[in-house]
Amino acid sequence: MKQDIEHVRNIGISAHIDSGKTTLTERILFYTKRIHAIHDVKGKDGVGATMDSMELEKERGITIASAATFCEWDNHEINIIDTPGHVDFTIEVERSLRVLDGAILVLCSVGGVQSQSITVDQQMKRYKVPCIAFINKCDRSGADPFRVARQLKEKLGHNAVPMQIPIGLEADLEGVVDLVSMQALYFDGDNGETVRIERIPTNLLEQAEHHREALIDAASLFSDDLTEAILEEREIPEELIYAAVRQGVLTRKITPVFMGSAYKNKGVQPLLDAVTRLLPCPADIENEALDTDQDEKPVVLSSNPEAPVVALAFKLEDGQYGQLTYIRVYQGSLKKADTVYNVRTGKKVKIGRLVRMHSDQMEDIEMIPAGYIGALFGVDCSSGDTFAAAGQSLSMTSMFVPEPVISLSIVPVDNKAQVNMSKALNRFTKEDPTFRTFVSDETGETIIEGMGELHLEVYVERMLREYKAQVETGQPRVAYRETITQRAEFNYTHKKQTGGSGQYGRIAGYLEPVADAEFVFENKITGGAIPTQYISACEKGFKKCLAKGPKMEVPVTGIKVEINDGAAHAVDSSEMAFQAAARGAFLEGYAKAKPVIHEPIMKVVVETPTEFQGAVMGLLNQRRGIIVGSQDEGPMCVVEAQVPLAEMFGYSTVLRSSTQGKAQFTMEFMTYRRVPQSIAEDLVKKAAEDKKKVA
Repeated sequence: MKQDIEHVRNIGISAHIDSGKTTLTERILFYTKRIHAIHDVKGKDGVGATMDSMELEKERGITIASAATFCEWDNHEINIIDTPGHVDFTIEVERSLRVLDGAILVLCSVGGVQSQSITVDQQMKRYKVPCIAFINKCDRSGADPFRVARQLKEKLGHNAVPMQIPIGLEADLEGVVDLVSMQALYFDGDNGETVRIERIPTNLLEQAEHHREALIDAASLFSDDLTEAILEEREIPEELIYAAVRQGVLTRKITPVFMGSAYKNKGVQPLLDAVTRLLPCPADIENEALDTDQDEKPVVLSSNPEAPVVALAFKLEDGQYGQLTYIRVYQGSLKKADTVYNVRTGKKVKIGRLVRMHSDQMEDIEMIPAGYIGALFGVDCSSGDTFAAAGQSLSMTSMFVPEPVISLSIVPVDNKAQVNMSKALNRFTKEDPTFRTFVSDETGETIIEGMGELHLEVYVERMLREYKAQVETGQPRVAYRETITQRAEFNYTHKKQTGGSGQYGRIAGYLEPVADAEFVFENKITGGAIPTQYISACEKGFKKCLAKGPKMEVPVTGIKVEINDGAAHAVDSSEMAFQAAARGAFLEGYAKAKPVIHEPIMKVVVETPTEFQGAVMGLLNQRRGIIVGSQDEGPMCVVEAQVPLAEMFGYSTVLRSSTQGKAQFTMEFMTYRRVPQSIAEDLVKKAAEDKKKVA
């Protein structure tokens, strides 16, 4: 392992579904001589792409878990994480971007900036990850990379600057023109491994000069030397342009755009050159940790390998040899046999085996210095834990984990399946923070929750394959919420007299809706009407009521409770009495506050050939969808809508059959919104019936 941090790049490849992330990674590994034969994602050879190591990934041709690997190019070491595109596996993208220094945003030259590209871009913004763009699939009919570059500006607000222009498009794609060196690059050999440099074809010369001017113009904002050279009309050296563009990339003010076709082996090597020239090394990025001893004060970490160690566990995997923990070292070095502390639990951890990952293969190493990504064996921890040297109370900021929106009940078919199912659930919940499981108090069934139908479907399938746990699944359930729509007063007295001391507590005040919080409690008691020691019992009592609303027994959100009066008894009042009084007060106020049910609304984006546009809109309208907009993009039409999750079950089958299998859709959680009255009545009725059945 080389110790020169300047020559390290930690990058992720992320994009919309089917933009060619995994295919691009496969080509990168081939050209950097990590693999010696190219396998395609949906290859006829049945091998599947190197980075899709899970059986399910090979069959479906999608990436489910992000995979890590490393390779060398031009004397630089590149750690790559290939991330999934499906929004159901969004946590995989989050946890990868959290530990990366730079990223390649892959876009399809026909589809352009699609819904998932927007989500990925927001995630990059959240973690301030500098990126370069690669417009892939320039060999497909309808390819228009310049339209995609314009969309990068308009839809994502990037200052997109083409660094190349294609030589020919669609079936005639031959290579690219490099606008910095002003040479034409062609890719020869069986797999495009030989880069042939020629003069620019005369018919492209004018276009190339126009784009080069725009590139130098954009880059000159980041370099005084470059501005000087332009003003003095000197010959501009390549290095000067690259240095200026790199400066722009590091501050996220320029997004250089590269073009090519990974599948046709064109344009990958110049992209690798760009990764080494333009993306940051770990020392260029300022990483912060929070000092837990000093009110989470931010502390800037140094990438010095001799400093005290700080590292983040960003992903867990249960392999056949026990738990494998992917780790990124931010400061210091992690060596074999070192002792570090898990900051969250305060426990000592002894480092046993250290490895580097290449998809699902690994090689042993002695140490992981700052700026590198590796993995540990046999360490018990959770995703997002920080490991630090003794005496360090630093914690890396944790990841953003979205709330689950859909749940399913699962029932094992026999005793053996029961044992295997609990093993599987134990592992999956540890690995994936967006996948949760619990046993329902009422029905005694095991419930699994996740980010979407595909998410849960994949886990049920994995239980069967990896653990031989056969389970039957119930109907998918939507995570409804209850809330109130108006202010309502309450004045409730809780009295209970049995032999000995009784229970007494009176609480008065009001409930009202609040927009941007789940629960707000305000104490406006004056003159000690309720003694101070019972105030927290009141809050606890109200809080307990939020877990199950009176209307449908689903969680209650968006409520503010203010108490302004009450009474206590010298002997009979207790914490328990005031908790019970709070429960009574809540029910009294809630009934008067016109409660309503809210449901999760999904942002649904359908891409369909234009001739099926009407059918697609009709289908969305039938499902209580609100069409937000539709636009034609070449032969395809993109329809954007907001649809309740409850109406989206089985949508993929219906969509396929009504568009001859040509349309595809993506869906992600957007917000909670009120359920129409007639449907709300049915839901309440159904909830009451289910309750009777259980009873």
